[in-house]
Amino acid sequence: MTILKSQNDIRVVAEATNGEEALELCNQHSPDVLLLDLRMPKKDGLQVITELAARRRSKPRIVVMTTYESDEDIRRALKAGAKGYLVKGTDPQQIWESVRKVAAGGSSFPATIASILAESMARPELSKRERQVLECIANGRSNKEIGQILFISEHTVKTHVKCILTKLDAIGRTEAIAVGIKRGLIKPIS
Repeated sequence: MTILKSQNDIRVVAEATNGEEALELCNQHSPDVLLLDLRMPKKDGLQVITELAARRRSKPRIVVMTTYESDEDIRRALKAGAKGYLVKGTDPQQIWESVRKVAAGGSSFPATIASILAESMARPELSKRERQVLECIANGRSNKEIGQILFISEHTVKTHVKCILTKLDAIGRTEAIAVGIKRGLIKPIS
């Protein structure tokens, strides 16, 4: 990465084009800091962070640098073990400062990311099952179909839908889908 190579106190030891290669290169070079995108081929950034966090030794400190700044992406990256989070297009000075801060053992989150995270923490989080139900709703499934897909009763689906609407502060299914997409809980339907 050219931005990092321009600094005398930062040495780039490797660059990867996908998640599997990132893991291999971490094994070979044992970097202090790993600058990582969330969306990569073969293994996404969250998988890479999770696998690196499970190591017993030689764990790099991770700064996520991505185009995605939904509260769910930020939350998942931090839960997985990221120590910094930057959005692509960030000023080079801020990138350098983040890498240095994380290398020194700290964490680094620009004000905009910290604000998104603070707002996210104030909202109730959907359970894994609620996210599955929301995904089915976004795919146009009825309660009966959702129950069949997830092997739960239609009554249980209705209970999950009610909880989803409450947690997302949504009036109906359409608004729940919109909020879910905005927060990064579900992906937009292509």
